Amino acid sequence: MHPQIRRDGPGSCPICGMDLVPVKESAGGVRTVSISPEIKSLMNVQVSPVRRQYVTADVRMVGKVEYDETRLAHITAWVPGRLERMFVDFTGVEVNKGDHMVQIYSEALYTAQEELLAVTKRDRPQSSSRFIEPLDLAESAREKLRLLGLTTEQIQTIEERGKSSETVTIYSPVGGVVVAKNKQEGDRVQTGDRIYTVADLNHLWVQMDAYESDLAWLRYGQDVEFTTEAYPGEVFRGRIAFIDPVLNEDTRTVKVRVNVSNEDGRLKPEMFVRAIVKSNVASGGRVLDASLAGKWISPMHPEIIKDQPGDCDICGMPLVRAESLGYVTAEPTSAAKPLVVPASAVLLTGTRAIVYVQIPDADKPTYEGREIVIGPRAGDFYLVKSGLEEGDLVVTNGNFKLDSALQISAKPSMMTPQGGGGGGHNHGGMEMPKADEGVKMGAGPMDLVPAVRDAMQGIVEQFKTIQAKIEAANLAEIRASYDQLSKAVEAVPADLIGPQMRPQWFEVGMLLRNDVTEGREVNSMRQADRVFALTRQHVDQMKAQFPLPMSHDEMQMPSMTNMAAPAEVVEQLSGFVAPYLQLSQALAADDLDAAKRAVEPLHQRLASLLPIVSDDKSVEMWSKEKRDLSEIIARLQKANDLATLRSGFALLSEQMLSLERMFGLPTDLTLHELHCPMAFEGRGASWIQSDDAVRNPYYGASMLKCADKVEKL
Repeated sequence: MHPQIRRDGPGSCPICGMDLVPVKESAGGVRTVSISPEIKSLMNVQVSPVRRQYVTADVRMVGKVEYDETRLAHITAWVPGRLERMFVDFTGVEVNKGDHMVQIYSEALYTAQEELLAVTKRDRPQSSSRFIEPLDLAESAREKLRLLGLTTEQIQTIEERGKSSETVTIYSPVGGVVVAKNKQEGDRVQTGDRIYTVADLNHLWVQMDAYESDLAWLRYGQDVEFTTEAYPGEVFRGRIAFIDPVLNEDTRTVKVRVNVSNEDGRLKPEMFVRAIVKSNVASGGRVLDASLAGKWISPMHPEIIKDQPGDCDICGMPLVRAESLGYVTAEPTSAAKPLVVPASAVLLTGTRAIVYVQIPDADKPTYEGREIVIGPRAGDFYLVKSGLEEGDLVVTNGNFKLDSALQISAKPSMMTPQGGGGGGHNHGGMEMPKADEGVKMGAGPMDLVPAVRDAMQGIVEQFKTIQAKIEAANLAEIRASYDQLSKAVEAVPADLIGPQMRPQWFEVGMLLRNDVTEGREVNSMRQADRVFALTRQHVDQMKAQFPLPMSHDEMQMPSMTNMAAPAEVVEQLSGFVAPYLQLSQALAADDLDAAKRAVEPLHQRLASLLPIVSDDKSVEMWSKEKRDLSEIIARLQKANDLATLRSGFALLSEQMLSLERMFGLPTDLTLHELHCPMAFEGRGASWIQSDDAVRNPYYGASMLKCADKVEKL
């Protein structure tokens, strides 16, 4: 029932009381399991090879037909007036460009006509100067009428007739269908009032919703096939012309617009459609379209594709290369093919997954569990980012049974990534046996050869570099640091590790390589915190399993512990404990105002400290710690919410613990160090209390009792 409990002889489980059973010898790897051929048949274990191949991702969307906004025209009133006659009586009428639409009586138009007729009847004055051109009042009057919406032909007619017209006819600027009639005959209109709306239905838009998980496979200019309820079985086609840059937070979808030609008029606005986009996927999750090799495409109108650079025939914008829009346009090659694994082989655990790989040439069926990093799903396959190689045979049927076998053997599995059972993490003060309680450990680890030890120490040092970049919140440097971690991991000479310890290194190395794969791609501090939490676990796992030397700082730590400090240093330290504890209590109570008030005594105490003149080493150390303390308190003063205060409090707690180790915090209280493993996306954080009753300042009421370590200082 609890496979983490192991003894050298018979006995009972300390958790459930059941009798212990003998442990059979298993395969030597950390995640390996061996079964007999008969058991393999009963489990119906089936395998498939990992391949490099192009896969097709089918993206299905729904939406509806809408007007092409670029082909909508609104017939509006250019001047105030009264609608004398409306030639289009109802919506749905098809009109051509230049058809008369409405007659309008306007006092302003009538006055402007009179001005034109008046100036054209006068004789042009003769200028006596060679340098001054006479004013052309007639042309000014004509321009005024043009600005009021009259055409050149209408103005000429007025001049030829020599008489003003009481009404003026407005003509349609485009051909199409009248889809809106906003006024009635006799209505008064003001400048800008809409009278009609005309739409060109020969070109339409199809607006569809795409889920955010499908966005990896959608590109501008892709071909789209869709069907309608009106014409079942008939397929219409268009191209993606726009992908909305903003996600709808309610539906978690993005609008995708498709331009569609509708010369036959069969598609109607507001029709529902079902669409599918078939994306050929290349390596790196890029979309493959060899037909666009060497092509130039309009960034506004995807139907315009040319063999040479030039301008769009519709809008005149310069064409761009298809590759710039995210396509792989080269002819298919093995290098461009993505590494894919069947979806049925993957046991999902988030961005990472567990697969079981058949070990070749084994005496009996043997399978090894591997943690891999996967990319998006494309049809029946997942793209593999790291953890597998081409040709590996992965279990596609029976993998859950193999995972259960590993779990029973207390080995790492999907359900128990650390191996063994639970325990140790306290959410409510309940005492539970630890994960390693009752486990009889084998012989102590063998010494590592210097080359291996130094290489592993390089991993530890690089981890510290990543930690510093995480605290600085510099994403570019975090990604670069993970690149360096990759080099440190690959520098470990596995062939020089003894056979007893080599499986442990293969396990840790696999986990660290997966950390590198994700760390190189983080694009937010939330992601960086999550990946760093995993990296911390895996580095701690390596340090626990391999005898590594202490770092320089660790070697110096004992000499700095409880160092004899002058009375001046002790006196300056004495004023920080009480306000620190007040801040901790306020955060545990989720009291923002009280937390802000608790920061001020810390600032006042720090500001009141005078420099200490001494050659004592402890004074030098205290001066350095004061500078760090000043930066942390300044950060707390700027905080305006609980999340920022808790982030600064974590730094303050580390500083207080460091001061406790160096000098000892002067107080009559009995202090305890507590640790929450879940704080800050799994990074973990410690704090100090004056008693051992857990009050978590990082979660407050939501997880007040969460702690996995309570130690008296």
